[in-house]
Amino acid sequence: MEIYVVKAGDSVDSIAASQGIPVDQLIWDNQIEYPYRLAVGQALFIGKGEEKERPPLYSFGYAYPFIDAGTLGDTLPYLTDLYVFSYGFTEEGNLVSPASDDMWMIDQSWETGVRPILTLTPIDASGRFNNNLVSALLGDRQAQERLIWELGRTMQERRFGGLDFDFEYVLAQDRERYPEFVSLAARMFNEFDYQVSAALAPKTSPDQPGLLYQGIDYRLLGEAANRVMLMTYEWGYSQGPPMAVAPVNMVRRVVDYAVKEIPAQKISLGIPNYGYDWPLPYERGVTRARTLSHRQAVQLAIDFGVDIRFDETAQCPWFRYWQYGIQHEVWFEDVRSYKAKFDLIKEYGLTGAGYWQLMNFFRAGWLLQESMFQTERWVLRTE
Repeated sequence: MEIYVVKAGDSVDSIAASQGIPVDQLIWDNQIEYPYRLAVGQALFIGKGEEKERPPLYSFGYAYPFIDAGTLGDTLPYLTDLYVFSYGFTEEGNLVSPASDDMWMIDQSWETGVRPILTLTPIDASGRFNNNLVSALLGDRQAQERLIWELGRTMQERRFGGLDFDFEYVLAQDRERYPEFVSLAARMFNEFDYQVSAALAPKTSPDQPGLLYQGIDYRLLGEAANRVMLMTYEWGYSQGPPMAVAPVNMVRRVVDYAVKEIPAQKISLGIPNYGYDWPLPYERGVTRARTLSHRQAVQLAIDFGVDIRFDETAQCPWFRYWQYGIQHEVWFEDVRSYKAKFDLIKEYGLTGAGYWQLMNFFRAGWLLQESMFQTERWVLRTE
């Protein structure tokens, strides 16, 4: 496996010839569309090995029930688990199902040998995120027991293989009650061979201030759940200033803290499968970026004839372009930024990679994952 960065004058034919691979393979692996134009600075995956069995890395990602069936079908072969997003609940502990039916996803997952996981978030009956639901639930033991019973019934009826807690903005007063609830659910569901996991806000210290962090206790949640995922993305976000979504220097700080509180073999690294396009100049409270996929970002660079740059500190690609008199700045993910994150997984002995989200298919990223974790030099640490 190699990564090739496009230079001025390159073509798919010249690159394929220089790398000793069929041009059709280069086009297929990197989802290069006819007429096969490239952007200077574009990173390409160069696969030179044969396909092997699925690597031992625990690989999963989140998807809404309205994901395109073809996209899901292309993605499932690279996954261990599919996290179906998302179920909610009421203050009384009644489970709220997604607005769109998810049964087809569950069926397709099992047919591919992938375990579907029920994701639980504080979404109310109206379909809106409601942070008050967390405190209401954690303060009512009867509601907790009702919710656990409904979760168990739903997982059995709809053939889910596990449960994931994605509770954000947990209040400081619930810092201990939240892990207690996760532990209660894990003890119950582990008896029936259901895995229980939790997504954790990206902390770098135990007493980190901020509503996103103060109610999340890494040590207690690491003890309560079977696995955790570090939500190591959204430094660059839609309403914030232009920057990398998951700068590896910031991601490293989170991992460095996490392994001090949680066994590395329980930890999955969160990886973004998207980027943002910001109109400039950025104005706080006014500017809002649009979300875009890897392919959309590269196509923008091609269409506007601009070079893709690479930030060595963030280990992330970016570029600027003009449209209708407005300058834009784009930050996105490519195989170089993915490799930097996979290198962190190896370095710290983590055992999983979790993707937010799977609504767009990035073949080169999946091929890179398979290539990097199919080497004898990488040992899955499960002891």
